[in-house]
Amino acid sequence: MESNKTILNRLYFVSGCMFVFALLVIFKLVSIQLVDGDKYRDLAEHRTIKNVVIPSNRGNVYSSKGNLLATSIPKYDIRFDAMTPSDKIFSKKLKSLCDSLAGFHGKSSGYYQRSLRKARANKNRYLLLARNIGYSDYLRFRNFPMLDLGAFKGGLIVEQKTKREHPMGGIAQRTIGYERFDDQGNVTRPGIDGAYGEKYLRGTDGRRLKQKIGKGQWKPIQDFNQVEPKDGYDVYTTIDVNIQDIAHHALLEQLEKYKANHGCVVVMETRTGEVKAISNLGRNKNGHYYERLNYAVGESHEIGSTFKLMAFTVALDDQVIDTSDVVDTEKGIVSFYGKKVRDSKKGGYGIISAAKAFEVSSNTGVVKLIDRHYKNNPKKFVEGLYDMNLDHKLDLPIIGEPAPIIPHPSDKKRWSGIALQWMAYGYGVSFTPLQTLAFYNAIANDGEMVRPQFLKEVKEFDKVIVPFKREVINSQVCSKGTAAKMKQLLINVVEKKHGTGHGLYSPNFSMAGKTGTCQKDYRDKDKLNYISSFVGFFPAENPKYSCIVVIHEPDKSVGYYGADVSGPVFKKVAQKIFIDTPIVDEIQTLDLTNKTVEREYESFYKTAQTYLTIMPNVKGLPAMDAMALLENMGLNVKLSGSGIVRSQSIKKGIKVKKNQIVVLETS
Repeated sequence: MESNKTILNRLYFVSGCMFVFALLVIFKLVSIQLVDGDKYRDLAEHRTIKNVVIPSNRGNVYSSKGNLLATSIPKYDIRFDAMTPSDKIFSKKLKSLCDSLAGFHGKSSGYYQRSLRKARANKNRYLLLARNIGYSDYLRFRNFPMLDLGAFKGGLIVEQKTKREHPMGGIAQRTIGYERFDDQGNVTRPGIDGAYGEKYLRGTDGRRLKQKIGKGQWKPIQDFNQVEPKDGYDVYTTIDVNIQDIAHHALLEQLEKYKANHGCVVVMETRTGEVKAISNLGRNKNGHYYERLNYAVGESHEIGSTFKLMAFTVALDDQVIDTSDVVDTEKGIVSFYGKKVRDSKKGGYGIISAAKAFEVSSNTGVVKLIDRHYKNNPKKFVEGLYDMNLDHKLDLPIIGEPAPIIPHPSDKKRWSGIALQWMAYGYGVSFTPLQTLAFYNAIANDGEMVRPQFLKEVKEFDKVIVPFKREVINSQVCSKGTAAKMKQLLINVVEKKHGTGHGLYSPNFSMAGKTGTCQKDYRDKDKLNYISSFVGFFPAENPKYSCIVVIHEPDKSVGYYGADVSGPVFKKVAQKIFIDTPIVDEIQTLDLTNKTVEREYESFYKTAQTYLTIMPNVKGLPAMDAMALLENMGLNVKLSGSGIVRSQSIKKGIKVKKNQIVVLETS
């Protein structure tokens, strides 16, 4: 048994330890209070108060003529802090507030009285009153009884967000851009909205202090923002909504007719490179078409016979061939290293000129011409393509453009013994539709290649902040003489009876272009499909627009040739543009600056639309414009020549009948 002395010593030891521990606790408390006090106070405050970002409104996106294509619409959530109003205010204003809520939502006033009383009893400081309402409804809520007293007396909590909307619906949505969320909730914006978002559209975010009120809920501390958000600039695109509408519906109609997988159409102004329309339609599992992907910008594929323009341009510029050279198509089949090149026409075309080989799209003829002059030096042919900028991206601001593929003889992975021959008619090379169009546009532009443009200007209200100007990629992809010859060949494709595009020919409207029919997945016959295309420009003699139509995987039982599947879209777009869009621009293009003629034409056009039995005066008008006007009246127009109308067989003011013949003489 321990002695009393030992026990006493132990008690002293324990007491001493407790005393030391107490001193340490006191020291720590003093330290926290005096030394680390600011640190912990800041931490506590940070956990209950935070500076919340108030997103700025993104700028609007407009068409070239001011039609609204994309805009940010403010949306509001209205909540109620049931603990803020005093007992007097709550009891006095409750019924009238609930009457207002009933009028807004349609439920009974009693329902809301029970809901708000329950919220107050449960000390609910974050009761939802309305979600995702517009600005006018938000103003209405601010004037409801009790809520009109604001945040600190009436318990009003307003949370604002913005929603991007597209007034034109799904038309050109992939190019205009929209919000897209990934699996982690991160937002990306393809198209123009994404390309110019950070630099021009985004604006500057604001800040607002919020206080934590429990259960992860936060309410504004004050009735105003600490930093007000600044809206982004407005962006004016090159898109013309009338041309866009024409292109969209022409493509949609053909996709549905041929039950195709997807397709695109692009219309570009020849001189400036301004993209006036771009439609990308893909089919969903239910067979409906929508703006699924931006195929025109982002889908690269073998282009088939439309590449023959590039091949001929190199050979003509190198002066190794001329359009009058003769080639034997050898009954429509030629072989290289055991691999056969076939013409679509069984038995071939016999011995024909180089020009005709292009016009009828003879694979054997074109391949033999290129093989004859470049088989011993394929590097010269390929680098001729490179010199025309065909191996470079267009460097578009819209993300997703892949680089073109043109194999070089030094590339051991891509080059083979038949690479040159296959390349000559569009296999083994790969381009996007827009890259292909840019080159055809250069030929229409006498050899000058311009970069496709999507923006005209950036504005803040009516003030131009950034103008976008025409950009030249290559001032001369080929000689003007070569460009002139290729333009004529493209005209012949449509106008000559043997041309692959002759089915599109109209004596009343001039077009030029090239058909393309390319096999897809040809290495597996079970998966074999086709890509049908048509690319060219119009009017043929004085090109104002270039256009490409590409349709993937049309129903083979219905048809798959480019002239049949894609060509009609091109023709419909070309004709409707000049019938449905204002003619004054065309008059200016043709240097008809006489204002009297313009005013007279507009007057006659209105008269013709109202009184379809009165013959207008069409003298002094471009033949195509006069043709469109009179045919809309139901007249049978016979045109002599082209250019400007100098005389008409029926005089102005004479009453006419449907299908009556009228002869127009032109200069």
